[in-house]
Amino acid sequence: MKRRSFLATAVAFPAILRAKKSTDVKIKDISYGYEDYSYRTPIKFGGSVVDKVTLLNVNVVLESNAGKTAKGFGSMPLGNVWSFPSKVLKYEQTLEAMKALATEIHQITAAYKEPGHPIDLNHALEPEYLKAADKVNKALKLQQPIPKLCTLVTASPFDAAVHDGFGKMLGRSAYQTYGPDLMSNDLSHYLNADFKGETLDRYVLKAPKPKMPLYHLVGAVDPITASDINKRVGDGLPETLPEWINYSGLSHLKIKLNGEDILWDVNRVLAVERAAAEAQAKRGVSKWVYSLDFNEKCPNVQYLLGFMRQVKEKAPAAFDRIQYIEQPTARDLRANRQNKMQEAAKVRPVVIDESLTDLEALLLSREIGYTGVALKACKGQSQAVLMGAAAQKYKMFLCVQDLTCPGASLIHSAGLAAHVPTVAAIECNSRQYVPVANKGWDKRFPGVFDVRDGYVNTGLLNKNGLSAAA
Repeated sequence: MKRRSFLATAVAFPAILRAKKSTDVKIKDISYGYEDYSYRTPIKFGGSVVDKVTLLNVNVVLESNAGKTAKGFGSMPLGNVWSFPSKVLKYEQTLEAMKALATEIHQITAAYKEPGHPIDLNHALEPEYLKAADKVNKALKLQQPIPKLCTLVTASPFDAAVHDGFGKMLGRSAYQTYGPDLMSNDLSHYLNADFKGETLDRYVLKAPKPKMPLYHLVGAVDPITASDINKRVGDGLPETLPEWINYSGLSHLKIKLNGEDILWDVNRVLAVERAAAEAQAKRGVSKWVYSLDFNEKCPNVQYLLGFMRQVKEKAPAAFDRIQYIEQPTARDLRANRQNKMQEAAKVRPVVIDESLTDLEALLLSREIGYTGVALKACKGQSQAVLMGAAAQKYKMFLCVQDLTCPGASLIHSAGLAAHVPTVAAIECNSRQYVPVANKGWDKRFPGVFDVRDGYVNTGLLNKNGLSAAA
């Protein structure tokens, strides 16, 4: 399709309600581009198999009210299969829709000249991004509209670039820019009255945790043992679960499940437990944990409860290792209120992931029994730190997950996990599935992209901005 702009020549932006500060920034220049990579091995989630990725990279130049300028950079995978699942649109169509939306977001962001803190800029721009998604829907005549989650993913590198540039301008980590010295609004401006008088910096660490356990992904089509391999990749990296356990010193395993065949799901956990137990015994390790991710494919909460009962009966040790369960049922919580999670959440924290697109969704999830929240850099830095604050305020379990983020996007995701106080572990899937996109980054950040002792070296993520770009 020939590219054209769907944006009206003038956009009536809402004014930012706050006192002006000399550190407030406006966007002087912004540009974007793409990188494409093939996966080393495919990954299956939500019933779909993915073997490639397109990265959206954004560069921005900011100018402060004091006349200072700085450059910022943001990058994120366009995870169309995850953020825009469809039974009527093909992979190429949803990816093209995201690219068309990126064009609109670029123009909207470039046209916005009101100065402010990065979170204020995103707060003003997000409604316009959502309107742009509607315009793209009509222009491309999509059979299925772009979901809000997909819009957040597409906008996230633009938001990240602004946060990155803002930190660089001030010579600080982005996580040191969330105090009242730089932000004129308290949290109630972005969230609700529960946060009256509270500032964001109380919910964010100024320095990263020195190291965090690595959560290694066991995908639904990943080989567990050598007998599962038809033909080895042969690139020198591990290919079975025991090989990965030995190579990376793993203590945290995330198991992808299908949610459509309870026997398969139970047997998958049992197979992981057998392989892990043998490998860990050889290492002299007795403690390790699992997280379980159904990617919203369980038909109802009864499926989840039945699954948990069977795992407990057949492998009590494996059941005891379960740390939390991610998004077991459909992401549209309002349309699926009958799937109440209270009973399941009494056993283990049940976490929303795909459902979390705003505070309203977080509050609804609490109402129907969810007890945890998954933060993702791909939903935007601004939203991630705000939802992290909300989850802490409401005493919810917190985790940070990536979107098989390579390069700068992994540094961003890892930095988020390292600066949210109650997050205990970190995902780093690109080292398994798309290591080619990490070339160069692995040398600059030792122990982040190539883990050998079970821990990600997050102490390195203390540089100016979001730590990724020079």
